[in-house]
Amino acid sequence: MDSKQYVPNELDKEFEQFWARVSCYAVKIFPYDQRCNFVQRANSCVYGTNVVPYIQLMACDLKCRNQFEEYVYVSLFLVLCLELLCCMSYVIHNFYGPALKLVARMLHMSEHLAGVTIISIGNELPELVANVWAVHDDDEPNFANALAKGLYLIMFVGGLVCYLSPFKMSGSTTIRDLLFMVCGVLLVDYFLRTDNEMDLRECIVSILLYIIYLIVSVTDLLILRRTTKQLLKQIDELEQLNVDVNVRRPDSYNIRKKIELLKKKYDELSEHEVVDILARQSTSVQKPDEAFFTYLTRRSERHPSIRRMKQSVAYRGFRNKNRFLFRQFFSSLRPVFMDDWIKGNILKRTFYIVRAPVVVVCAIYIPLVDYEKERDGWSKLLNCIQIFLNPAITIVIGSALIYREKSKLWYLNIPKFAVYGIYSMVITVPLAIIVFIHSNTSAPPKYHIVFAIMNFTGSVFLAMQCSYELSLFTKVIGSIYEVPFDFMGVTLLVVATCLSDLAICVSLSMQGYEKMAYAGTIGSSFLTIVVGCTTTMLAVILRGNTARSNDAMGNYADNAYVIFIIGLVLTILWTVLLNFNARRSVGIFSMSVFGIFLLFAVLIRKGIIHSYSHDFLVRDAYDS
Repeated sequence: MDSKQYVPNELDKEFEQFWARVSCYAVKIFPYDQRCNFVQRANSCVYGTNVVPYIQLMACDLKCRNQFEEYVYVSLFLVLCLELLCCMSYVIHNFYGPALKLVARMLHMSEHLAGVTIISIGNELPELVANVWAVHDDDEPNFANALAKGLYLIMFVGGLVCYLSPFKMSGSTTIRDLLFMVCGVLLVDYFLRTDNEMDLRECIVSILLYIIYLIVSVTDLLILRRTTKQLLKQIDELEQLNVDVNVRRPDSYNIRKKIELLKKKYDELSEHEVVDILARQSTSVQKPDEAFFTYLTRRSERHPSIRRMKQSVAYRGFRNKNRFLFRQFFSSLRPVFMDDWIKGNILKRTFYIVRAPVVVVCAIYIPLVDYEKERDGWSKLLNCIQIFLNPAITIVIGSALIYREKSKLWYLNIPKFAVYGIYSMVITVPLAIIVFIHSNTSAPPKYHIVFAIMNFTGSVFLAMQCSYELSLFTKVIGSIYEVPFDFMGVTLLVVATCLSDLAICVSLSMQGYEKMAYAGTIGSSFLTIVVGCTTTMLAVILRGNTARSNDAMGNYADNAYVIFIIGLVLTILWTVLLNFNARRSVGIFSMSVFGIFLLFAVLIRKGIIHSYSHDFLVRDAYDS
């Protein structure tokens, strides 16, 4: 009798893919002495690591054997996180901020357009790509997390911008973006709820909505510039009529009145036309008669324009183009200024010591282009080295991250991709030699602004890596304290992933770019919810699976959806009622909206109240 050949079923296929798909955070269910074996076999323990393999270190290298040791090692890892926070804040304030202003001016963008495009794409694109690549690694409710992130960005970060630096909004563009935001949230939610899944056609429609939003934003700026040119032409024509002394006009008073009205309208529109390079002032310094926390709105002060200041500066060149070459080089690498060290107390000096490695690494990797620095941050020898060093490092590390293997840490593949960095030097090294021969140590060359591109890409890359590492550490903490991932995804993880957004918006608002910062919160939220969720669903569909709404919702999506829509409507309401004047009181109000969402999430987590989500009934399989 022939034995029947065993036919593998779906359960066997599931077990074959177990180690490739199991989450590394499931290690908590194993005893301490068996965790190292699990970590070594689970691919996500390696693939889900950015720089430091926290779980592998605790389970295998440090041989953690009880909960007390876990807490001790987590406390040690917190020191690294503080260094990452220091690195991210330093990069954003000293490199990303100046580069962002210069890139926006190079592209002839307004503050609002730069916020909804450069800031949003620069902040969210790396995370968007990471979510698409890791679509099978985590069963996370993407729509719920995206709604919570949008709620945090617009309500909390946007409210913080209004509180720190009250300003006059760009009325029509702000209302337009908020209405697009409402439309995008409603559209994605409708696609997910209609048939409990999202198909290819719906994904394309959602992405097209974002493309339409970008087209409308750019077209609006072009129309604004055309309008300002027409107003300027009308003012010139009326002034020509008014100054004609040979002809006495009875309506000269009306003409002057009309000229004044046209000039007032022109001044209002020209403020929103092109990004101006403003001087950083100590706007964050507390005045002697000002309370630490207040509801009162201070009078907004216009920062002086550096562009006008720089016109009066005349550089005098020297015959020796390499005068003080090495002194300038080492001066650009110094981690602490002597005056700051002498004036600082013990806490400040400790901070300078902790920050010193970050300052040196950033100075070597990222070219500095800042109009507030001496010679605009130009250092001849250092900038010439960075011409070939910056692209090579970015190409090698970027290639190792993109083409990483699931069974291997990505930075172990750097030697394999180092050849691509060497290939790039075939172009960049001759270019560096040409710049070295042509340039002078005493003054920046005319093409120094081109270095702002490397400044921008390098600072974005470094800041996003720090933010991603902090978010991974937050996940480790959540797993150790056994916090559910759906709850952590809409609370702790949202704050951790948005640390870079928070630092960028706060830094810009304190430098006089409040419109850009607030527009960046709206643009980042729109990109995360509409494009981020859609591309994740699209990746699932293209891999032959079904993008179900239940996997994207979780327990907190409905609560986040309701509070987010209410928050957007209230934001539109107060902007119109206050004539688009962002005040401290509305900043506190906006931040409280996100606080209400956190309160609801905690009460749902504790089981005190029930979420808006539906309860799924479990039916008897044998019930006919």
